[in-house]
Amino acid sequence: MAKTTWIIDDDIVSQFATRYCLEQSGNALSIETFSNAEEAIAQLEVLLTVEQPLPELIFLDLIMDEMDGWEFIEHLRKLLNGNRLPKIYILSAFVKSKDRKIAKTHSAVSGYFDKPLSRVSLSKVFASSSIN
Repeated sequence: MAKTTWIIDDDIVSQFATRYCLEQSGNALSIETFSNAEEAIAQLEVLLTVEQPLPELIFLDLIMDEMDGWEFIEHLRKLLNGNRLPKIYILSAFVKSKDRKIAKTHSAVSGYFDKPLSRVSLSKVFASSSIN
């Protein structure tokens, strides 16, 4: 069965590149893209209301208008109210040591990668998880 994977990124080129890398991975994935964190939160609320499964993987941009990636994670935590979070991988085009440090110690973040997502990075995602 395909694993539900979300890409949350306001840059359409980054969305395309991430989707392409995921599609080329050879893993059975059902990929959905969101242009901002608010759209993703709204979809999560729908899924929770109708008791449908949540995504298993989320590839999340940090720098977005309105709600950034860190705010998305906090909203997600509140929505799930202590339940298990999806595996969240941060994708960033900016090499900010502050964000890297936060991501390495943040309990909700499974990894941090520079954009564009590469096959090498993606192989680390699948090697370190039970997503295969």
